[in-house]
Amino acid sequence: MTAAPFGAWERALAWRYLRAKRSHGGVALISIISFVAIMLSVAVLIATMSVMNGFRAELLGRMLGFQGHAFVTGGVLDGPEREAAAARIRQVPGVVQVAPMVEAQAIAIGPSQITGALVRGVSGADLAATKLVSGNLTQGSLRGFGDGEYGGDLVVVGERLAQSLGVRPGDTLTLISPAGGATAFGGTPLQKTYVVAATFSVGVSQFDQAYLYMPLAQAQLFFGREDSADAIEIKVAKPDEAPAMRAAISKAAGPSAIVTDWTQRDAAFWGALRVERIAMLLILGMLVATVSLNIISGLVMLVKNKTRDVAVLRSMGASQGSILRIFFMAGAGIGAAGTVAGVTLGVLFSIYIGPIQSFVEWVTGTAVFASEVYYLSRLPSKVDWAEVAGIAAFAFGMACLWTLPPAWRASRLDPVEALRYE
Repeated sequence: MTAAPFGAWERALAWRYLRAKRSHGGVALISIISFVAIMLSVAVLIATMSVMNGFRAELLGRMLGFQGHAFVTGGVLDGPEREAAAARIRQVPGVVQVAPMVEAQAIAIGPSQITGALVRGVSGADLAATKLVSGNLTQGSLRGFGDGEYGGDLVVVGERLAQSLGVRPGDTLTLISPAGGATAFGGTPLQKTYVVAATFSVGVSQFDQAYLYMPLAQAQLFFGREDSADAIEIKVAKPDEAPAMRAAISKAAGPSAIVTDWTQRDAAFWGALRVERIAMLLILGMLVATVSLNIISGLVMLVKNKTRDVAVLRSMGASQGSILRIFFMAGAGIGAAGTVAGVTLGVLFSIYIGPIQSFVEWVTGTAVFASEVYYLSRLPSKVDWAEVAGIAAFAFGMACLWTLPPAWRASRLDPVEALRYE
């Protein structure tokens, strides 16, 4: 009985064994359990990694849209030298925005509460160019921001911060600078009242509940910076290329400048996200490998029930390779079907995760994704097709690997011993 490997009769026999009823020696129930286990584990792995990819992409996009991609500090920040350095940096290929800024902490006092705030002083043009802020104003407008003596007294407040202070556009709030005024005895707190021009919401609670914008000249006056700045904030066309552009930016900024990029400034945060993602991938990958072991138990029972059939096939001239391939295809078929179903389920879940979240919240009456904890206001998801392909290949590979031991055992059965007591 010679035939091409994985030929029609081998495939037909493998499929027949999988469909056989229990009374005929089949293992349909165990096959179903193996199929469901692989399907669910693959779906969970794809959905989890898609959510983590979406979380990172959403958070990265919003944080880098709000903050700069590179930062210049050092002696270049004083007076005319700062403006000259900023002009040179604007000429660097790939740089799209250069904004001198003052950033300091202050105490904000509103009708409802007293809280800390991070005050960022920028020019009106630079604030308008920060589309993540200027394009997400929830109330008010930027009209008049930066106009008047020392930039005027209009400020733009994060929506959550405004809510906690109890202020809206047109209302006033008081800021206290811990060391705004210089005296013979050192710095003294400086207090001043400002008018809220607008509120913004960038979708990252870390920013919406802490940040407040004021004109650069006003921030220099309020925090005692005179004609200096805390940093020159730089945004580039491709944030991932910011580390590679540091040398060109440093050359343009001058020898007294210190240049850092966003990967250095938030290294601990992004490093934690990377470690968490790798750890989750390994843990869930072990789950896929573990549930694939169910195939072994199913095939062991199948081999035991089909011992007589194997002996007859061997007596008729079937080779050991044919027997191995028959049982291998039976187990691999379960793995392939479970993998395909799991990929389909996981991808559909990832794509429609928004409606699923809304439905679960409607049924339970509770929020399943607290923005105060996770920074974002909704559950994000991003399907990485290369990663999905890798997960599918891994799951199918594990199924094939666990299929080999019982299939090899079946191919080594001695037909004489198997038929002795028949």
